[in-house]
Amino acid sequence: MFAVGVNSSVKDFIEAIKRPDAIAAGYIGQFIAKPFFGFLFGTLAVTTFNLPTAVGAGIMLVSCVSGAQLSNYATFLTDPHMAPLSIVMTSLSTASAVFFTPTLSYLLIGKKLPVDVVGMMSSIVQIVVAPIAAGLLLNRFLPRLCSAIQPFLPPLSVFVTALCVGSPLAINIKAVLSPYGLSIVFLLFAFHTTSFVAGYHLAGTWFRKSADVKALQRTISFETGMQSSLLALALANRFFPDPLVGVPPAVSVCLLLPKAPPVAFISALSMNCFDYSLSNVT
Repeated sequence: MFAVGVNSSVKDFIEAIKRPDAIAAGYIGQFIAKPFFGFLFGTLAVTTFNLPTAVGAGIMLVSCVSGAQLSNYATFLTDPHMAPLSIVMTSLSTASAVFFTPTLSYLLIGKKLPVDVVGMMSSIVQIVVAPIAAGLLLNRFLPRLCSAIQPFLPPLSVFVTALCVGSPLAINIKAVLSPYGLSIVFLLFAFHTTSFVAGYHLAGTWFRKSADVKALQRTISFETGMQSSLLALALANRFFPDPLVGVPPAVSVCLLLPKAPPVAFISALSMNCFDYSLSNVT
């Protein structure tokens, strides 16, 4: 989250103001469509796949968090000119998670497992808002220092991610490798894929008359399909007594990290093929 602040600026937010329609579409994908799919697949996990209730709650929790910074990198690979918008959408959805994540968690999971809404909001402020604010201030007043540390942030983020993911996976390795471990992977893969597709078609319908509709479709698709699973993991470890709640967020991180580059590559490849065929026609 600190890296989001360091890589953002006031100018990025000014750019976002010029595309309020895109931000609104991103919010619908993030906090309406995605939680719906999370509730759907979380319910299927319990009713159809006979998984523990805590696993279903973990899938729902993944759907309640904000977008991941990974979507910014994917957008940069496919549509570099859309990267500032993607960063702003992720930053705003992350800041909004102070309200949306505990509210959605209460609505979707509250009746299944105890959820400390007030404590969760306080935790999100500490995990999300404070680091982003610190990064923005550092970027604003100490730009040289930001430029010096920026090359080290990606590998540091990967290292921290490995530590965060490794612990819950090690604790719950029997659950992940159990017969229902494959079911968790399948359900989360289906959840993320459905979210990608929903975001893509949502933007296609919303911006069908826009000149940059394809770029917006890819950007909002990444924003909808890639969640801050580490935030869900941190919340699961802190606020849910059953450690199984943390398994879906941990598996989600492992799925998204290798899945994002191929999705971005395929999107970029299809875009280049379309442009090539169009040039041949003309």
